Amino acid sequence: MRVLALDTTTRAGSAALVEDDRIVEERGGDGARTHAARLPAEITTLVAAHHVALADIDLYAVAPGPGSFTGLRIGIATIQGLAFVHARRVVAITALDALAHMARGDAPPGSLIAAWMDAHRGEVFAALYRVTDAAAFSREGLVEIEGPTAGPPAATLARWAAQVEALPGRFVGDGATLYASEIRAAAPAARIVEPPLLAGAIGRLALARRAEAIDPGAIRALYVRRPDVEIARDEKIRMHEIDTKAH
Repeated sequence: MRVLALDTTTRAGSAALVEDDRIVEERGGDGARTHAARLPAEITTLVAAHHVALADIDLYAVAPGPGSFTGLRIGIATIQGLAFVHARRVVAITALDALAHMARGDAPPGSLIAAWMDAHRGEVFAALYRVTDAAAFSREGLVEIEGPTAGPPAATLARWAAQVEALPGRFVGDGATLYASEIRAAAPAARIVEPPLLAGAIGRLALARRAEAIDPGAIRALYVRRPDVEIARDEKIRMHEIDTKAH
């Protein structure tokens, strides 16, 4: 079974062709250009390099979030369009899930993994997982303990410290590298894993969860918190109302 997977939760993102649980190729995107400007060419170039037509793709996969509003919208719309045209179904895999599975490695069963993405505004998108003895990238390989959430790193660490027996031994994602000092202050022994490309992991997880595939029109973005544009709009309205009352 062939899967075309896409991640647009970050500026660069990535795309991957996965076949029978093997990553045929995974490519990072050009972060200097917008997703809208480059995605069609990046996808067609990727599949063409392996003599695969888009009509030969059996399943599509995409990260619905969390991430930037624009990136999520464009990534989802791109996968929806391809899936509609070729009458295929789609599996949605969160970027936090993909990060945690990528970081699992040789972590022993029972250990904890934290996925942190930079949410800007001094916050992280976060999720907490426990490793099981099931196979890597399987549905049962990680158990979600909490997530996804958005909040300040210190508050996230404090909440987790009150919920679990010990803070995670592994943190992964650009949020983890950005706030490494906060993590090490709370969990000195924790390993911080650099953020990997995610499309390949998304494709492998989609294969494991293909029974959960949905019609492309049913995909919904996972924002976790309200988009910045909505917050800015509401603040503008609030300031206008204050100014109107003052006069």
